[in-house]
Amino acid sequence: MNSPFLRYAKEYDAWYKRNTYAYLSELRALKKVLPKKGKGLEIGVGTGRFAAPLGIEWGIDPAEPMLATAKAGGVKVKTGVAERIPFADRSFDYAAIIISICFFKNPLKALREAHRVLKKDGKLIIAIVDKNSFLGKAYRKKKSIFYKQARFFGVKEIEELLRASEFRITSSYQTLFSLPERMRSVQKPRRGFGKAGLRLSKQEK
Repeated sequence: MNSPFLRYAKEYDAWYKRNTYAYLSELRALKKVLPKKGKGLEIGVGTGRFAAPLGIEWGIDPAEPMLATAKAGGVKVKTGVAERIPFADRSFDYAAIIISICFFKNPLKALREAHRVLKKDGKLIIAIVDKNSFLGKAYRKKKSIFYKQARFFGVKEIEELLRASEFRITSSYQTLFSLPERMRSVQKPRRGFGKAGLRLSKQEK
């Protein structure tokens, strides 16, 4: 696999350290949509930057150098891809896909896999960089070692994929109202979408 995440795990973590206010704003918004209890799975867990502080028990990722960091942070991990989740049907109360969907080879198949591993009435949390936002446009222009391989989605596109995967959206929030490098405080998430760079939603199976 020719993925930058296999080679640049430290650089990935360094971005969050440089952009602390953006990271903390994302965590604050995620807490609005993440279930307070239950067995959870982060699909595309990376280094555990989100799973560890949010208490998400399990994570999968194809990048083993990143999984090692996630495991050291207390996350239970398995090597795997979103399109073929290495867990049995109805294994989790909730699953989270935090930004990583823009790197999936087959997003629709990945969402159907998420549906498969969720219990009845299970919840799916998705955070996307809205491609139509100022942030999405900025990331597409940048020559980042990570985002140059990304395929960003707009809100309507992601909602169509969710409906095709038999998910029902129950709530929506947004955060990152300015470029991460220009943030000087932790931002309060707002309901809806269209004003910020990051859109978060909760879905029910």
